[in-house]
Order: sequence, then C-alpha cells, then structure tokens
Amino acid sequence: MIELHRVSKIYEVGPVKVPALSDVTFTIDKGEFVVINGPSGAGKTTLMRLLYREEEPTDGEVMVLGQPLAELTPREVSAFRRTIGVVFQDAKLLPGRTVYENIAFVLRVTGVPRREITARAFEALRAVGLSARAQAYPAQLSQGEAQRAALARAIVRKQALLIADEPTGNLDDGMAAEVVSVIKDIWAGGTTVILATHQSRLAAAMRRRTLVLEGGRLVKDEG
Repeated sequence: MIELHRVSKIYEVGPVKVPALSDVTFTIDKGEFVVINGPSGAGKTTLMRLLYREEEPTDGEVMVLGQPLAELTPREVSAFRRTIGVVFQDAKLLPGRTVYENIAFVLRVTGVPRREITARAFEALRAVGLSARAQAYPAQLSQGEAQRAALARAIVRKQALLIADEPTGNLDDGMAAEVVSVIKDIWAGGTTVILATHQSRLAAAMRRRTLVLEGGRLVKDEG
C-alpha cells in the first residue's frame, strides 16, 4: 500500500540546506496500524506531508495506494487526496459551521448526491461517538470532541488510508486515550492507519508496529 525507497528531503533556507529526512526506506501493507514516533524536529511531519503529496522528496520514491506520487499531475493530486483521510494536531474545523455541516461539506464538494449526504454524515458521526453533538459548533466542543469530529470528517468518504499527524498533541491523557480508541476502532473496520506522535509513552502503549525517527533518519522499525 505504501512504499518509500531511499527518501530524503532537504529544505533550502536562503543559502543554508536543512535536511529533514535522510535515506528513509520502509513498506506498509494494507490493513496495518503503524505509529511514527520521534521527538520534535525528527522529521515526522515532513514524512506525513510526503504521504499526501503536500511535499515532494528531494531524492527517492514515494508510492501510496500503488501510485508513484512524483508522477501525479496537479489534477491527479487533488483526486488522490480525496482517496485518503488526514487528521492534524489542530482539528481545523470550519468555525461557522456545525459539526454536521463540517462533515456534510466534505461530501458536497466531492460530488456526493444530496440524498446520500445526511445518512453518510451521521454514519461517520456514530463511528466516532459524536451523533449527539451534530448541531454543536466547534467553539462548543471539548478538544477531544473536536478531534473526534475531525476524524469523522476524515473517514466520511470511507477512505482506505487514514493519516493522523499528532492527533493527540494538544490533548490531556484522558482525551488522548479517547481519540486513540476511536482511531483503533477505525483501523479495526479495515482502514490502514499511520499515526505520528512525539509521545513515546503513547506510542509504546499502542503496541503496534512503530517506526522511530531521529534527526530525519529511520533508526528503528519494531513491533
């Protein structure tokens, strides 16, 4: 499902070249739950951005869902991103829309027939345990609820792949456990999950395959 072969990413900041990833190689199979762990600045976010083609590698090859991402045209990149779900540390909900409207909006802009939108939006809300908050606005949600709403938005199109970049980074332990439980349920339903976290204790508690980054290099692949 996902293959990285000798991937490096170097950012140029004026005359200075800053390496973010160096010679990273791994494969993730369909149906896996993989944790990307490492301290801040280890390259986790850069790696995740490569996976949904927000960034391109300086060297190496990235393949996701069988597609070599470097070969995609701008139009194909847009189509590709609609096949995956992405969740960030900041839930990034639209503040002027209710939870339901945030999810329904994703379906509308991707051309889902109007008659299907309500049923599919509530199916996603039930999956994250948020049906009762459908008419709440983002400002009325706890941080944990906001992240669950973001997860509902990410899975509403029933994507085969969920990419979660530090989804618990702003949460206390209780809320983090709540969000991780929802992500595990999504994985149990057949979705491949890649979750990045700087929290080593959280990574260990998940008891899943863990890729450890340090200084942009893959130093461990365990579990």
